[in-house]
Amino acid sequence: MANFSLALLFLFVSLFSPFLPIKAQDLHKIRFKSPGLYPEGLTYEPTSQRFIVASLQGNKFISVSGSGDTLTLTLNSPEISPNSTILGLAVDHRNHRLLAAINSFSSPFIASFNLNQSSLDLHFLALLSPSIGIANDVAFDDSGNAYVTNSDKNFISKVTENGTVAVLSNSSRFTHNPVHESPYSYCGLNGVVYVNGFLLVVQSNTGKMFKVNTIDGTATTVNLPLDLKLADGIAVKDDGIVVVVSMNKAWFLRSVDDWNNGVVVDEIALDENGYPTSVVVRDGRRVYVVYGYVQEAITGNSQEREWFRIEEIRMKKETEEGSLLWVVLLVGLGLGYFFFWKFQMGQLVKNMDRKRL
Repeated sequence: MANFSLALLFLFVSLFSPFLPIKAQDLHKIRFKSPGLYPEGLTYEPTSQRFIVASLQGNKFISVSGSGDTLTLTLNSPEISPNSTILGLAVDHRNHRLLAAINSFSSPFIASFNLNQSSLDLHFLALLSPSIGIANDVAFDDSGNAYVTNSDKNFISKVTENGTVAVLSNSSRFTHNPVHESPYSYCGLNGVVYVNGFLLVVQSNTGKMFKVNTIDGTATTVNLPLDLKLADGIAVKDDGIVVVVSMNKAWFLRSVDDWNNGVVVDEIALDENGYPTSVVVRDGRRVYVVYGYVQEAITGNSQEREWFRIEEIRMKKETEEGSLLWVVLLVGLGLGYFFFWKFQMGQLVKNMDRKRL
């Protein structure tokens, strides 16, 4: 009887635990070793269930497991210079390829790689036109088109699945707002994500978010209650929540009118010392940021860093509700087990009474 009861309890937890919110102390934290990497971009490959990061200075791509094991992806592409700067990354899982925003020899490129388990085979390397500025982030749509932001010149390129490049948008909206004074005032359009047929793009030096039509490049400013100062990476969850990260903060945003307007659902502090730059959504609901300590590479720190971090983040409300739900479920399980035990004991007494008769 005891074994049967424990089996029922185990079955219940096994079935429902994947759907339960995660408590703050259970947030997934990954430390991985890759000397001198200083990764700026972050993406997730669902087939292998591994993250992919790349070197800020060089041509190195690393696959990182959930436990922090690393695998250097063999780059079968001499076209990618070892003097490159690799920024935004995106996995197009439908076409099983990796997209990368690369800057090399003072020119912006997009690279498309066929993604294998342990290697990258170059599909195409396309010079972004006009060949000026900084290729920063990359996203893709359901048809395989890629979109690359240029943070220096404030325009967005559209690249077909076969590598044909065109300027999608250089809207005057991108230079309409005043620039915030900061050491990063040179950095304009940055993170980009594809949502329901359009792009959402954040601008670091103004804190604005733009909605961009992927057909004609028309851009409108998303009406938000505040500026997302020094906004960098952006990602979207399956429930429609958009997550934007800066070097010290993450905002969780929602819209009910297809991103003409948006509201801030929550904001949380991030570790500024780790200099988070990119955010990615895993399994449609779990949000991760990369702490690549990029500022150390930019300022030329005297000692090369070896260890970096990828960490899960969550809204405060989700964490609080998750803790409360766990309490309720545990109490419910306890009561259920008690009543089941009481029923079983009643049956046992009845059976013993019958035997005496």
